[in-house]
Amino acid sequence: MKKEHMDRIDAAVKAVVAKKHINHFYFVACGGSQAFMMPARYIMDMETAIPSSIYTSNEFIHTAPKALGPDSVVITCSHSGNTPETVKAAEFARGKGALTIAVSNLVDSPLWSAAEYQLHYDWDKQSDFSDLNKGILFTFIFKLLNALEPCRKYEKAIEAVDHVGECIRKARDLYAPEMAGWAKKYKREPLIYTMGSGTTYGEAYSFAICLLMEMQWINSSCIHSGEYFHGPFEVTDFDVPFIIIKSNGPTRPLDERAYNFCSKYSEKIMLIDENRFDMSGIDEEVRPYFGSVVSGSVLRSLADYLAYERGHELSVRRYMWKMEY
Repeated sequence: MKKEHMDRIDAAVKAVVAKKHINHFYFVACGGSQAFMMPARYIMDMETAIPSSIYTSNEFIHTAPKALGPDSVVITCSHSGNTPETVKAAEFARGKGALTIAVSNLVDSPLWSAAEYQLHYDWDKQSDFSDLNKGILFTFIFKLLNALEPCRKYEKAIEAVDHVGECIRKARDLYAPEMAGWAKKYKREPLIYTMGSGTTYGEAYSFAICLLMEMQWINSSCIHSGEYFHGPFEVTDFDVPFIIIKSNGPTRPLDERAYNFCSKYSEKIMLIDENRFDMSGIDEEVRPYFGSVVSGSVLRSLADYLAYERGHELSVRRYMWKMEY
């Protein structure tokens, strides 16, 4: 990891630890940036008794959580640093006295200026995983946990960040034939459902609303595996496509139950099983937290295959950034 990135992470961690009391962690962003932070909130829930919540930026402003104040830590994210709702959310939180941290690719953006502390990440294919957005976020979260409650487990997680890139490359190669075939066969589907749970739910959510709806104009919905049997499974049929992620963590039984039922009735399933990933270099104790990162990369590759087969580049938009909204 670049020294600049680590210095910023260490400064933010030091600022949080310096607070005498923390009543709540808030993760605040929109769209893919919000989904990006879902695993972080999940990790905090699993590893510390300090409560945490995740909000879409505009709701955070309009609902004004009662606990928000000087004892709160608000972590925001915007790739460009220009998302108006997220900038306002950071300003709003800072006005309430909360400690504010911004995660962004663009230095000196409006969000960068709105927050007290900034975590910068790279965004190019040549960068190591540790310097990309998820590498920066996971390093920050586990360094923070280790500072709050020192533990060898958190040290293992910090060390694991250096090995995720290779795990991703292997998983993409492993799934390439299946993804290419699935994309070619189902490129004209008018609707695709995506299922996941635990740390992978954010990846399923991001794939559905960003990669399929925003970038491919495909009607889509994300279903939590634990909610599948409480309504959504009624739409299951032989010609309904599902992308299902089986977690390698504690919520795997939810995913397996959903897959076992769905596979009896749908003939159009793309299964991503995190137990198939080669997670060499990542200690077994922390692998459940990193499986979602690898799954997210596999899903992104699937989106690339779909874009190619459909002749619709992922960068194409008809409303976003083109008009007032």
